[in-house]
Amino acid sequence: MEVKVLSSKLVKPAFNAGAAPATEYIPLSIFDRVTFRMQMAIIYAFASPAPSTAAIEKGLAAVLSQYRAFAGQLGVNPDDGTPSFILNDRGARLVEASVDADMVDMAPAKPTPDLLKLHPDLEGELEEVVLLQLTRFRCGSLAVGFTSNHVVADGHATSNFLVAWGRATRGLPAGPPPVHHHKDLFKPRSSPRVEHDHRNREYYQPSPNAVVGHHGDGVDNIVIHKAHFTKDFIAGLRASASEGRGRPFSRFETILAHLWRTMTRARDLSPEETSKIRLSVDGRHRLGKPAEYFGNMVLWAFPRATVGDLLNRPLKHAAQVIHDEVARVDGTYFQSFVDFATSGAAEKDGLAPSAVCKDAMCPDVEVDSWLTFPFYELDFGTGSPSYFMPSYFPTEGMLFLTPSYIGDGSVDAFVPVFEHNLQAFKECCYSAE
Repeated sequence: MEVKVLSSKLVKPAFNAGAAPATEYIPLSIFDRVTFRMQMAIIYAFASPAPSTAAIEKGLAAVLSQYRAFAGQLGVNPDDGTPSFILNDRGARLVEASVDADMVDMAPAKPTPDLLKLHPDLEGELEEVVLLQLTRFRCGSLAVGFTSNHVVADGHATSNFLVAWGRATRGLPAGPPPVHHHKDLFKPRSSPRVEHDHRNREYYQPSPNAVVGHHGDGVDNIVIHKAHFTKDFIAGLRASASEGRGRPFSRFETILAHLWRTMTRARDLSPEETSKIRLSVDGRHRLGKPAEYFGNMVLWAFPRATVGDLLNRPLKHAAQVIHDEVARVDGTYFQSFVDFATSGAAEKDGLAPSAVCKDAMCPDVEVDSWLTFPFYELDFGTGSPSYFMPSYFPTEGMLFLTPSYIGDGSVDAFVPVFEHNLQAFKECCYSAE
C-alpha cells in the first residue's frame, strides 16, 4: 500500500480571547518519570462520508487551547533544570495523506506493518509531542492516525482529549478542562511509610554493562494475531472461571487469564518456569484525584505463577491470581509509592524505572486494556468511527485488548507471538479448557 503525503503543518491552539497565554512549565510528576518512554499510536477509521479536514483542524485548534500540553514540548525549566512539560503552544503536527485504494483493503482483520503508514512516527527529529495523520482513501473513507508521547499522558488522559476533540469539532463545549500536575499534588505523608518493594517493582538496579530496551533480535520472527472473542464465548469463560464464587470475575480478568494460559501453552515453556504479567492500574480514584487529571497516574500490578500451575490448574486459578494482585495495588500502595518516589532514594541509589520497552516479553506478558476507555466516542460530526485499533506494535507478549468494532460486547485481542508459536496459539485460543 502506497501512502502519498500531501502536506504537513503545525496546528496551534485557538484561544477565544485571541492572545495566547504566557509559557508555563509543568514539572514531570513522579508517575511521568517512571512510565514507558514510548509512543502511543492509535488508528481510527471513518466510513464515507467522512468529516472534512477543515472541520477536524478547526476542532483540533479549539481543543488544544484547553489541552496545551499536547501543543507543547518536553524539556526543562530554565530556572531550576526540572524536567517539564513546556506549555508554549508550539502546536500539534497535522499530516494530510491519500491512498489510491479502498478502506476495505486495510480492514482490521489482520494487523500488518502497513498500519505504520497511517500515522506519523515520533522517533524522528520532530519536536512535537502529538502528531496526527488524516489519510483519505479512494472510497471516501478516512483513517485518522494519532501518535503521542506516553510521558505526556496515559491512556485515560488521552481518551479524555480525543473525546473533547470530537466535541470541539462538532461545535460543542469540549467538557471539563484538564487538571495538570503541580508540586503539591503528590505529597508524602507527614510520617512517610514505604510499605511495599518499589525498588524491585517500579524501579530496578541496572547492571553497569547491561543493555536494556530494544535489541533488534527476533523482531522479524514476530507476527501479530488478532483474536476475536464473541460475547457468548466470554460469557462461557466467565461462568467457568467464576463457578462457586460469590461474585464473578470481571470480563477483563477472565479474558486476560485465558490469554495468559493460552500464550504460556503456545510458548511450550518448562513447568518450573515462572511467568508474570505487567498490567497498569489507574491511581486517580485510588488517590482521590480528579478524573480530569492530565498526565500519567498509573502503576502496575504483577500477577505471577509457575507454568505448571497455569496449565495444570483451572482457569479460575489464573483469574484469581490476577484479581488478588490488582487488589493489592490500592490507595495505600499508591501512597507508599508517593512516599518512596519523593524520598530521593531512587536517585541516590541509582535506580532506573522498570518500565522499559523490549522486543520480546517471553516468558512474561504485558497488557494494555482499552476496554473501558471511550475511544468509540470520538465523533467529528459524521458519527462514531467504524473501528479503532492499536498500530502495528511487534513486541512479543504485549497484548492489546479493545472492544470489537462490531459493538455487540465482543472483544478483540491483538497478540504478538513468535511465528513458530502462532499455530499452537491458534489451536488453543478458542478452547475454554
